[in-house]
Amino acid sequence: MRKMTKTLATGLVAMMTMAAMTACGSSATSTETTDANVSTEAATTVAASEGASESDLAYVQNKGTLVVGITDFAPMDYRDTDGKWIGFDADLATEYAKSLGVNVEFVEITWDNKILELDGKSIDCVWNGMTLTDEVLSAMECSNPYCNNAQVVIVKQSEADQYQTVDSVKGLTFAVEAGSAGEVMVQELGANYTSVESQANALMEVAAGTSDAAVIDSLMAAAMVGEGTGYADLTYTVGLNSEEYGVGFRKGSDLAANLNEFLAASASNGTLDEIAAKYGVSAALIK
Repeated sequence: MRKMTKTLATGLVAMMTMAAMTACGSSATSTETTDANVSTEAATTVAASEGASESDLAYVQNKGTLVVGITDFAPMDYRDTDGKWIGFDADLATEYAKSLGVNVEFVEITWDNKILELDGKSIDCVWNGMTLTDEVLSAMECSNPYCNNAQVVIVKQSEADQYQTVDSVKGLTFAVEAGSAGEVMVQELGANYTSVESQANALMEVAAGTSDAAVIDSLMAAAMVGEGTGYADLTYTVGLNSEEYGVGFRKGSDLAANLNEFLAASASNGTLDEIAAKYGVSAALIK
């Protein structure tokens, strides 16, 4: 009986010893794993912090390309016969990219999605005759205004005499670019309207007779409607407001201040005047 008890006791001691050793081993492994996780989390936090602290200017220069969000909007941004993007804004953006030592890339966007495109970093700026509305100013870091503009009513030449005042156009059905200043103006009029993808499409609606009128930028109207244009049977009548164009960057971006310096230098050295004269927008320049 004593031998059996001794044997049993010995076995219990051995089992307890092994359990203790196993427990110590588990504790060490757990501690090492925890330390590793903490180190990984710390590294991730540091990396995120470093990424967040990189300025937009450094980001663009490091990747070597300024990606500019635009729409087809003569005389600001449009394609030449070879498919290259040209226009007052396009040429100015190209010169600005050169000043940064990077290439320029133009990406055609849906205007209503411009803020999403910017915040998602699929583009670096919106440079496309963009009106500095309250919405734009609150969502983007914007440059100083560089051009004056207005929203004007487009109707058929044959009907222009009937629509020379704001009150006279309120009963018309309009086509306007979604998310544009023109859309805001029509909403303020309380008129019926259809939202389309671009200002060019709005002109097509009027030309086809599917809408009575359109509201587009005055600079585009001067280039796109009337004698000698593709819409010779259309004209612009009533001006609905006055506004200013600016370039939009991500909120807090240091590129806005940098562009302001470039615009000031371009006004001084004649570059701004030269490009404006080329595209017939000299009268709209803000210096």
